This record gives sequence, C-alpha cells and structure tokens, in this order.
Amino acid sequence: QVQLAESGGGSVQAGGSLRLSCAASGDTLSNRCMGWFRQAPGKEREGLALIGSDGWTGYADSAKGRFTISRDNAKNTVDLQMNRLKPEDTAMYFCAAKWNFYCVGGFLNFGVWGQGTQVTVSS
Repeated sequence: QVQLAESGGGSVQAGGSLRLSCAASGDTLSNRCMGWFRQAPGKEREGLALIGSDGWTGYADSAKGRFTISRDNAKNTVDLQMNRLKPEDTAMYFCAAKWNFYCVGGFLNFGVWGQGTQVTVSS
C-alpha cells in the first residue's frame, strides 16, 4: 500500500512562493493519477491540481496561472509550485493518489491521502 507524506509548507507573506512536495513509499507513483488538494478551516476540501501518468495536467480555476504541478518518477515525488500566494491560500494542503493511470473523474475518487502540510499566507 502506497503511503504519502507532504512537506514544504510554512508561513509566507502575500506575493511569496512555496514549493510543496509529496513523497511516496511502499509503491510507485509512476502509474497513478496524482492530485493536490487543500482545506481551510470551516471550508470544504478543494481540488487544486492533477497530473496523470502521461504527464497531462489539469487545474482548478483557483490554481490556474499561479500553481504548477509536476512529478519526478525517479524520485517518486509529486510537487506543487505555488507562486503569488494570497492570504486566501491559507489552508492545509494534501496530496493524494488514485488507482488510475489517467486522471479519469477529475478530483473525485482519490483513495490514498497524505497527512497534509500547513500553508499560512500573511498580508
């Protein structure tokens, strides 16, 4: 069973950047669709970015133009580069994997989740 661990969160001022990383153990990520999500206090979990095994990427409107998802199959990691951060980006950020080579179903049906990493953006 694959296990995921996020890192790279922290506190940053508005306009700054952070790079989150998701490392896998127990199995390879190379044949899975991977996603990044976030959840702010009192709000529902929100899908941000997807990357398929073929390198296809997809983004939610809130992430387009500012966030970039990438994967390194040799390192078994998936990263999320976040630029021009805003206070409303403050949330717990999670990576997730699902049993699909392609990202069929978009942000639905992710079965494996990491514990999350906190991102706080101050104004």
